[in-house]
Amino acid sequence: MTNVPQNEDELLLVGSISAPFGVRGQVKLNTLMTHPEHLSRVRTVYLGEDFKPVRLQRAQMHKHNLVILTLDGIGNRNAAETLRNVEVFIREADAAPLEEGEYFLHDLPGLVVETTAGETLGSVKEVLETGANDVLVVERLEGGQVLVPMIHDVVKELDLSGKRIVVELIPGLLEL
Repeated sequence: MTNVPQNEDELLLVGSISAPFGVRGQVKLNTLMTHPEHLSRVRTVYLGEDFKPVRLQRAQMHKHNLVILTLDGIGNRNAAETLRNVEVFIREADAAPLEEGEYFLHDLPGLVVETTAGETLGSVKEVLETGANDVLVVERLEGGQVLVPMIHDVVKELDLSGKRIVVELIPGLLEL
Protein backbone atom coordinates (compact mmCIF):
# COMPACT_ATOMS: atom_id res chain seq x y z
CA MET A 1 0.00 0.00 0.00
CA THR A 2 1.20 3.50 -0.79
CA ASN A 3 2.06 5.68 2.21
CA VAL A 4 0.70 9.16 2.78
CA PRO A 5 2.31 11.47 0.22
CA GLN A 6 5.16 13.61 1.55
CA ASN A 7 3.46 16.73 0.24
CA GLU A 8 -0.29 17.36 0.50
CA ASP A 9 0.00 19.38 -2.72
CA GLU A 10 0.42 16.04 -4.51
CA LEU A 11 -3.23 15.23 -3.75
CA LEU A 12 -6.40 16.22 -5.57
CA LEU A 13 -9.83 16.32 -3.97
CA VAL A 14 -12.07 14.10 -6.11
CA GLY A 15 -15.25 14.24 -4.03
CA SER A 16 -16.89 13.33 -0.77
CA ILE A 17 -18.67 10.24 0.47
CA SER A 18 -22.37 10.95 0.82
CA ALA A 19 -23.73 7.69 2.22
CA PRO A 20 -23.36 3.92 2.43
CA PHE A 21 -24.59 1.90 -0.54
CA GLY A 22 -26.08 -1.48 0.25
CA VAL A 23 -25.04 -3.70 3.15
CA ARG A 24 -21.55 -4.84 2.06
CA GLY A 25 -19.64 -1.69 2.96
CA GLN A 26 -19.77 0.12 -0.35
CA VAL A 27 -20.10 3.91 -0.32
CA LYS A 28 -21.50 6.58 -2.64
CA LEU A 29 -18.95 9.14 -3.80
CA ASN A 30 -20.25 12.48 -5.06
CA THR A 31 -17.40 13.25 -7.40
CA LEU A 32 -16.05 16.58 -8.58
CA MET A 33 -14.16 14.93 -11.44
CA THR A 34 -14.70 15.76 -15.09
CA HIS A 35 -13.99 12.12 -15.94
CA PRO A 36 -15.13 10.07 -12.91
CA GLU A 37 -14.79 6.84 -14.89
CA HIS A 38 -11.02 7.31 -14.51
CA LEU A 39 -11.33 6.26 -10.85
CA SER A 40 -11.54 2.65 -12.03
CA ARG A 41 -7.80 2.90 -12.82
CA VAL A 42 -6.82 4.27 -9.40
CA ARG A 43 -5.52 1.79 -6.81
CA THR A 44 -5.21 3.97 -3.69
CA VAL A 45 -7.41 6.77 -2.38
CA TYR A 46 -6.73 9.02 0.60
CA LEU A 47 -9.51 9.66 3.09
CA GLY A 48 -10.26 12.63 5.30
CA GLU A 49 -8.16 15.35 6.85
CA ASP A 50 -5.36 12.93 7.76
CA PHE A 51 -5.25 11.54 4.19
CA LYS A 52 -5.48 7.92 5.34
CA PRO A 53 -4.40 5.69 2.42
CA VAL A 54 -6.96 3.01 1.55
CA ARG A 55 -6.82 0.48 -1.28
CA LEU A 56 -9.61 1.05 -3.79
CA GLN A 57 -10.95 -2.37 -4.80
CA ARG A 58 -13.56 -1.10 -7.23
CA ALA A 59 -15.07 2.11 -8.57
CA GLN A 60 -18.33 1.71 -10.47
CA MET A 61 -20.19 4.52 -12.23
CA HIS A 62 -23.72 4.73 -10.84
CA LYS A 63 -25.25 8.00 -12.02
CA HIS A 64 -23.92 11.30 -13.30
CA ASN A 65 -21.06 12.25 -10.93
CA LEU A 66 -22.00 9.46 -8.51
CA VAL A 67 -19.56 6.57 -8.17
CA ILE A 68 -19.92 3.50 -5.96
CA LEU A 69 -16.63 2.70 -4.20
CA THR A 70 -15.55 -0.59 -2.67
CA LEU A 71 -12.72 0.07 -0.20
CA ASP A 72 -10.40 -2.33 1.63
CA GLY A 73 -11.35 -2.78 5.27
CA ILE A 74 -14.91 -1.50 4.87
CA GLY A 75 -16.98 -4.68 4.91
CA ASN A 76 -20.40 -3.70 6.20
CA ARG A 77 -22.91 -0.87 6.28
CA ASN A 78 -21.90 0.25 9.79
CA ALA A 79 -18.28 0.68 8.74
CA ALA A 80 -19.40 2.52 5.61
CA GLU A 81 -21.59 4.84 7.70
CA THR A 82 -18.47 6.11 9.53
CA LEU A 83 -17.23 7.50 6.20
CA ARG A 84 -20.27 9.74 5.60
CA ASN A 85 -19.11 13.27 4.54
CA VAL A 86 -15.45 12.20 4.40
CA GLU A 87 -13.48 13.80 1.55
CA VAL A 88 -11.68 11.52 -0.90
CA PHE A 89 -8.36 12.41 -2.54
CA ILE A 90 -6.10 10.83 -5.16
CA ARG A 91 -2.52 11.59 -6.15
CA GLU A 92 -2.29 14.17 -8.91
CA ALA A 93 -0.09 11.68 -10.77
CA ASP A 94 -3.02 9.21 -10.76
CA ALA A 95 -5.48 11.73 -12.23
CA ALA A 96 -6.61 11.56 -15.84
CA PRO A 97 -4.29 13.57 -18.09
CA LEU A 98 -5.48 17.11 -18.63
CA GLU A 99 -6.76 17.97 -22.06
CA GLU A 100 -5.74 21.08 -23.97
CA GLY A 101 -6.97 24.16 -22.13
CA GLU A 102 -7.72 22.28 -18.89
CA TYR A 103 -6.03 23.08 -15.58
CA PHE A 104 -6.29 22.36 -11.88
CA LEU A 105 -7.72 25.16 -9.74
CA HIS A 106 -4.85 24.77 -7.29
CA ASP A 107 -2.45 25.82 -10.07
CA LEU A 108 -3.98 29.33 -10.29
CA PRO A 109 -2.97 31.02 -6.99
CA GLY A 110 0.14 33.10 -7.55
CA LEU A 111 -0.53 33.79 -11.24
CA VAL A 112 -0.29 37.44 -12.27
CA VAL A 113 -3.54 38.97 -13.53
CA GLU A 114 -3.22 41.51 -16.34
CA THR A 115 -5.79 43.42 -18.36
CA THR A 116 -5.99 43.27 -22.15
CA ALA A 117 -4.64 46.84 -22.03
CA GLY A 118 -1.45 45.56 -20.35
CA GLU A 119 -2.17 46.85 -16.83
CA THR A 120 -1.19 44.51 -13.99
CA LEU A 121 -4.07 44.14 -11.53
CA GLY A 122 -2.30 41.89 -9.04
CA SER A 123 -2.02 38.18 -8.38
CA VAL A 124 -4.47 35.39 -7.72
CA LYS A 125 -4.82 34.76 -3.99
CA GLU A 126 -7.41 31.99 -4.22
CA VAL A 127 -10.19 30.56 -6.36
CA LEU A 128 -13.77 30.50 -5.06
CA GLU A 129 -15.99 27.71 -6.37
CA THR A 130 -19.46 29.27 -6.46
CA GLY A 131 -21.36 26.64 -8.42
CA ALA A 132 -22.27 28.87 -11.35
CA ASN A 133 -18.67 29.74 -12.21
CA ASP A 134 -15.37 29.97 -10.41
CA VAL A 135 -14.22 33.37 -9.16
CA LEU A 136 -10.63 34.58 -8.84
CA VAL A 137 -9.77 36.52 -5.69
CA VAL A 138 -7.09 38.92 -6.94
CA GLU A 139 -4.81 40.78 -4.49
CA ARG A 140 -4.46 44.26 -5.99
CA LEU A 141 -1.00 45.82 -6.27
CA GLU A 142 -2.27 48.98 -4.58
CA GLY A 143 -3.96 47.00 -1.82
CA GLY A 144 -7.35 45.40 -1.44
CA GLN A 145 -8.92 42.67 -3.49
CA VAL A 146 -11.08 42.35 -6.57
CA LEU A 147 -13.26 39.39 -7.50
CA VAL A 148 -12.91 38.34 -11.13
CA PRO A 149 -15.46 35.87 -12.55
CA MET A 150 -13.91 33.08 -14.59
CA ILE A 151 -16.20 33.43 -17.59
CA HIS A 152 -15.30 33.65 -21.28
CA ASP A 153 -16.35 37.30 -21.50
CA VAL A 154 -13.76 38.21 -18.85
CA VAL A 155 -10.89 35.68 -18.96
CA LYS A 156 -9.27 36.01 -22.37
CA GLU A 157 -6.08 34.03 -21.79
CA LEU A 158 -4.86 31.64 -19.11
CA ASP A 159 -1.17 30.91 -19.54
CA LEU A 160 0.09 28.52 -16.85
CA SER A 161 3.62 28.30 -18.26
CA GLY A 162 3.80 32.11 -18.47
CA LYS A 163 2.21 32.34 -15.00
CA ARG A 164 -0.38 34.90 -16.06
CA ILE A 165 -4.07 35.41 -16.71
CA VAL A 166 -5.26 38.11 -19.12
CA VAL A 167 -8.69 39.57 -18.40
CA GLU A 168 -10.96 42.03 -20.13
CA LEU A 169 -12.48 44.27 -17.52
CA ILE A 170 -16.23 44.60 -17.62
CA PRO A 171 -17.76 47.94 -16.58
CA GLY A 172 -17.87 48.36 -12.80
CA LEU A 173 -15.70 45.34 -11.98
CA LEU A 174 -13.03 47.33 -10.18
CA GLU A 175 -15.56 49.49 -8.34
CA LEU A 176 -17.14 46.56 -6.49
